[in-house]
Formats: sequence, structure tokens, C-alpha cells
Amino acid sequence: MCGIAGIFNLTGEPVPLGLVQKITRQLSHRGPDDEGFYAHQNIGLGHRRLSIIDTSPKGRQPMMSKNGEWIVVFNGCIYNYMDLKMELKSKGHQFVSTSDTEVISEGLAAYGPSFIERFDGMFAIAAWNTKQQKLYLMRDRYGVKPLYYWFENGTLVFASEIKAIIKHPNYSIDLDADALNEYFTFQNVFRYHTLFRGVTMLPPANTVVVDSSSTYVKHHSWWDYDFSQPDEKMTFEEAKEETIRLFKNAVTKQMIADVPVGSYLSGGMDSGSVTAIASGHVPRLTTFTCGFDMSSVTGVEANYDERRDAELMANHFKTEHYEQVINAGDLSWSLPRVVWHLEDLRVGMSYPNYYISRLASKFVKVCLQGTGGDELFGGYPWRYYRIFDSVNRDQFFEKYYDFWQRLVPNSDKDQLFTPMLMKTINGSMSDPKQVFKNVFLFNEKLKYDRPEEHIQNSLYFEIKTFLSGLLLVGDKLSMANGLEERFPFLDNELVDFAQKIPVRHKLGNLQNEIKKIDENLFESKFEVYRNYDDGKNVLRKAMESIIPEKIINRKKQGFSAPDESWYRGENADYIKELLLNRKTVSTEFINRDYIQKTIDEHLNKKINHRLRIWSFMNFECWCRLFLDGQSLKENNAHRGIIKKAIPI
Repeated sequence: MCGIAGIFNLTGEPVPLGLVQKITRQLSHRGPDDEGFYAHQNIGLGHRRLSIIDTSPKGRQPMMSKNGEWIVVFNGCIYNYMDLKMELKSKGHQFVSTSDTEVISEGLAAYGPSFIERFDGMFAIAAWNTKQQKLYLMRDRYGVKPLYYWFENGTLVFASEIKAIIKHPNYSIDLDADALNEYFTFQNVFRYHTLFRGVTMLPPANTVVVDSSSTYVKHHSWWDYDFSQPDEKMTFEEAKEETIRLFKNAVTKQMIADVPVGSYLSGGMDSGSVTAIASGHVPRLTTFTCGFDMSSVTGVEANYDERRDAELMANHFKTEHYEQVINAGDLSWSLPRVVWHLEDLRVGMSYPNYYISRLASKFVKVCLQGTGGDELFGGYPWRYYRIFDSVNRDQFFEKYYDFWQRLVPNSDKDQLFTPMLMKTINGSMSDPKQVFKNVFLFNEKLKYDRPEEHIQNSLYFEIKTFLSGLLLVGDKLSMANGLEERFPFLDNELVDFAQKIPVRHKLGNLQNEIKKIDENLFESKFEVYRNYDDGKNVLRKAMESIIPEKIINRKKQGFSAPDESWYRGENADYIKELLLNRKTVSTEFINRDYIQKTIDEHLNKKINHRLRIWSFMNFECWCRLFLDGQSLKENNAHRGIIKKAIPI
């Protein structure tokens, strides 16, 4: 687990070693243990190392293949690297380290770029071919490890994080209005542009090749999810038995490390299942839970603290258990740091993720996560009700798009954005609804004729968009603290099998109950949760033999702070100071009146606007840190904002 960066001047202009070092050191938090650089003529590669496998200097990067053809920088972990290593040895390849990086460099020498398609793991790889004079950028199946690039005027700059790219002297920070429009529609960005003009995220399971003749960057996709071909002959018992077998194998594979490995333990089934298996491999597994001060919390949020259930499982599995308790005042300290590390804003109120990874990093270098179980096994049945009985594709799109407009509907955009920004958005011909549709339309295998197909399409959409956002947040905020997160549910064999499980095994009795749903309950999320939480049925049954019954039958609970209550209480003044101050920066793009209206409606308990308020605060911090940070560097003063020193 590391940070990678590099520069390729297609014009032939030499790349200064000092510049490679400068941009790479923006990623020091991702790799506090070591660093390495390569600069030759018009190519430069940089690496920051978090030593996990082969912590000796032999694992240092950049790493060259024995034949001198490939030079590699790599961020991630290849769980099946030992099997691949044995195969390469049988072909005569020699190894001097025990690292998985050396398997990548020698595998490229033996098989070429297609070798990465055999990896079971998470990775972002940059590989320079010295003979072809070509740069290859490659990303894992699921997009666990991020990789960004900027290509302009014959210069390509890439990095694990955008903050390295924007340090290149030729890059000038500017806002991408279309990305902002997507964010304030979905609280996510579905395409692969970012809030930073011209900076693109390489899509998951994609490779790009750039040489001196390239005039643009072309993505080559080598894998995609496919829920469209379930094995309808599979019995429930077969699905259950194979799920638990593959899950146990996945956790075992991801325990590989030369440093301590721990596990998050939220109190739910997914993290509990990971802990159950992992604790069998480590005599006293270290586990971590994040809880909340509930003294001023009311309503549904009073159930958000999961410490009691986590403690139950910690005692059951005899783990060494640690807890982080967050209170309302912890938001203001963490928010600028969270935004600095996220850079490109994504899903949900993520500051608890920052705190829990900060806690875990004090004890371990690797932490297992339960993310992915919901998206693979149908963990959000209340999201599917709107589209379950759609009669065709158009109706499916209409219903689902209405649901996924999480922040601001298109009808309110004129009120949300300033006239100047709205003019830019209208002139771009980029419609969020079409962006939404394209997630589906780019996959020609999807069908829209039967209820089961609508559910399969929903699983595909959510794993491509919502899970992608969760993984990005997880990577950025764990690596902010020098911690590697791993995801056993995103194991190649387990994912391939989960896609084959019929919908009827995942969603219990939903197909029968859908006919009886009271449409009047749809406006009450709590009632929908309570009455229609029968997702992940086969996974629940598979895990019955390894975790306590109370956890198996526990209602679904997301990892979220009680912000609805806190925004009306202790954090109300902080929100107003940040968003309604004369020094507020984001009002260059967001109408102040709309912000005021949103806050007033929330404080007066008319509407729960916690998602929208969180997004307004994130964008304000983004503007201060990145837009005004650039201006302050040049002018030492701009708009009266005092630049804060944020740890990098």
C-alpha cells in the first residue's frame, strides 16, 4: 500500500528529478516508511511506501524487471501473488525479494500488460516500457485503489491523489462545473471527471497506454460486473454453502502481511463475519469500533451507536477491542482535514471514517473492512421497491432517477447555482439524468422486462456508483492515516459467484411482499426500513454458523453519525459561521439564499437536510483549501480568508 506519481513529457522535454520528488512527496501520508524515484529523459516515476509485504529495502520502488524492459510503481496488494510467482519461477524468472511488486514487474516481462487481468487484489499501477517508450496506467477490477491523470499540451501527470498533480507548474486549478452539478444531484460523481478541471480518474478495470504519438488518453476496459446471467438452477442451500466457503477463503487470503492486521467491527453482520474468520487466524485479533455521544440525540438517530453490539462480538471472538467515541464538536476539527484528503467529494458524512482509521492506525498497518456485502447480496431492499414493478426501461429510469437525486433536483438548480455558474452548466450540454442513464446504457447486457432484471440492474448500478464512492472515501481517509484497508467481500471468486446467485435467494420474500407494500409508507424511511429489510438473505443464512444470532437478525444500520440532531444542536453555530459568513467562499458558485433556506428548514425541523448541509460544508472547505489556497500562494491574500495549515 503506497502512493504513486509520475510525469511523462510526450514532447521529449526532460523531466527534472526534483519535480518528480516534489509531486510525489505530496503523498507522504500514503507511504511514511520509504520513498523512491526514477527520472530518465522525458519520464519520471515516484513512489511513497507503506511497507506491508517484504518490509526490507528489497521491496523498494520503482522496481525494474530483470530484463530491464519494465519499470513499475505500484499501490495496493496482490493476494494471489505467491501462485503467480511460482508460475513465473517455472518459466525461469528469478526473484530477489518476497514482495508482490516484483511479481508484477516479472509478470509484465513474461506476459505483457494483460498479465494484470489475472490479479486477485487491489492495485493502481504505472509501468514504463523502456523498449516501446510507452507508459501504461492500470487499475484494479473494483476501483479500490485510485489513480488520477491530467493530460494537456503534451504533458501527462498521474498520481494516487490529485494534490500531487496540481503541484505541477503547468496545472492551474479551476472548478469543473459539470462535476459540481453531478455532485449536487447525486452526492456523488458518476463519470470519471473530477471537481478539478482537466483531472480524470482512471475507471476501474481499465488500462491506458500513452506514447509520444498520443493526442488523447483512450481507456481500455478489460472487466465489468455482470448480474445479468444468474444460475436459476442454483438451490438456496447450494448458494449458502458456496458463499460461506468462498468468504472464508477470501478472508484467509487477505490476511497476508508482514505487519499486524486488524479488523473494523461495527456491530453489523458484514464486519462481524470478517472478524469471525480473521480471529481464527490471529490469536488475539485487534478490532476497532466507532461510536457516538448520544446525550443530545433524539428520534431514530438514538439507535446509531453500535458499540454495544460490537462489544458483544468482541467478547464472543475474544478480540483486543478499541473504541473511538465521537461527539458533535469533533466535526469542526476534522472537516478541513477530511476534505483535504478526499479532494474529490463523494458519498455520505465521512468524518467518522477518518476518526476510526486514525484510531486503527495507532495499532495496526492493515485493517479488514466489511464493505461490498450489501451491494453484492442485495442489502438495500428499500431502494428497490420503486423499480421492482417497472413495466419497461423508460419507467425504470424515471423511478430510479427520482430516488437517486439525493441532494438537489434539477428543478431547483436555478435557485441553487449562481447565474454565472448556471450559464456554464447549461452551455455544457451535460444533463445529470443522461449521466445517470449512461451507467446502464453502456452495458448492453442489461434487460428491463422482468422484476428480477430490474433488481439485477439496480445491483449493477449501485456497485458501479455508490460502492465506487464508498471505496474512494475508504482509501483516502485510511491512507490519510497511513493505514491499508482490505475488503474480503471484493474477492474475485466471491464476486464472480455472488453475481450468479438468483435474486430470489438474496431478497427473501420481497417478491411476494412487493404486491402488498403500502405506498403511503414510502415517505417514511424508518417504516420502509422496518417493514422491508429482508435483504442479503442468503448471506445471513451462510453466516449463521459463525456469528451470534442477535447480529444475524439485527436490522440494517449504516455507519453514520447522528448529524440530523447535531446540526440542530451544538453544530448549528459552526454551520452558520462556515456557510453564512461574509468570508464564505462557495457563494461564488452557490446562492447564499438557497443555503440560508436549507439551514432554516433543517433548524426548524421542516426537512431533514443533513446530506445537503454536509455537502455545502464540504464544498465550502474545498473552495477554501484548493481554490483560495492557490490564490493565497500567489497573492498572500484573497477574499479575506486566512489560510489554515492542514497536515498533508
